[in-house]
Amino acid sequence: MTVLSFIACRMFEDEIAHIIENDPGIGKIIVVDNEDSGGLTGKLDAVGCTYELLPLFSIPPKSQNGGGEGLTLIVYMLELALHARPDNLKKVVYEKTEELSRYADGILLFYGLCGNVLGKIEEDFRSNPCTVRILKEDNGTVVDDCIGAVLGGRAAYLAKLTGSKGVGTFFMTPMWAAHWREMVVSAGLTQNPDDIKMSKFVFDYAGYKNVARMDTGLYYEKDFNAMVEEFARLFEFNIIEMTASPALIKECYRKLCADVMH
Repeated sequence: MTVLSFIACRMFEDEIAHIIENDPGIGKIIVVDNEDSGGLTGKLDAVGCTYELLPLFSIPPKSQNGGGEGLTLIVYMLELALHARPDNLKKVVYEKTEELSRYADGILLFYGLCGNVLGKIEEDFRSNPCTVRILKEDNGTVVDDCIGAVLGGRAAYLAKLTGSKGVGTFFMTPMWAAHWREMVVSAGLTQNPDDIKMSKFVFDYAGYKNVARMDTGLYYEKDFNAMVEEFARLFEFNIIEMTASPALIKECYRKLCADVMH
C-alpha cells in the first residue's frame, strides 16, 4: 500500500478537493481532524467524497500499514494566519513535514516560496526516506505563492503584473475572496479588516485600483462572484476577469505519484 500526504495551506482547499474528487486511484482518504480541516471536509461532503476524519495520533504509521494495493491519502490542513510570520510558517511546515513523514511514502506541500522560507525544503529533507515535494513549475522553479500556482508559474504571474501597466491589481481566487479579511491582516496590510476606511487608505497608497476575479474552473466556493463584487464595491476597485487553472498543481501531484509508486 502506498501512502501519500498533502500538507497544505487552506488557500488550496479547492484544488485539493478537485484532486480527490477526480482521482479514482485514491482508495482511502484520511483528513487529519484539526481546527483547519472543516473547510475541506465541507467541500468533500458537498460532492459526495467519502473520507475518514481522524486525529493524527490515531493514524497508524507506515510500519503498521501492512501490504495491499491502492493509494491512501492523508491530508493535513494548516491555518491561513501562518503567513503573518514567515519564520513561524517555516517552523510549522518543517515540523509537520517531519511528523507526517512517519506516516507517508511521499508528501506534497501545497505552498510556494511564501516569503522565501520554503524554497530549500526538498533539499533539507533529501535524506528522509519519505519523498518530499513542493509546488514547482516544469523547469523546477518553486512557485511564488498560491496565486502563482494557479496562474501557471512565475512568467505568467509577471505577465499579469506587467500587463496592469503600473496599476495595482489585487488577485482574488475563490478562497481569497472567502477569506480576504483574514489574509489582509496576515499580509500586514491592516490590523483591523473591518475598518474599511483605513484599509482603503492603505490600498490607495499602495496603488491598487483593480481586483482580478480569477476563474480557476473550480466552483466549491458558491458565492465567489458576489464576494468579489462586494470587495470591489467596498474599496471602489474595477473588476477585471482573469483565467486561472489547477493544472500546475495537478501535475505536481502526478509527478509525486510517479516518483513514489514507480
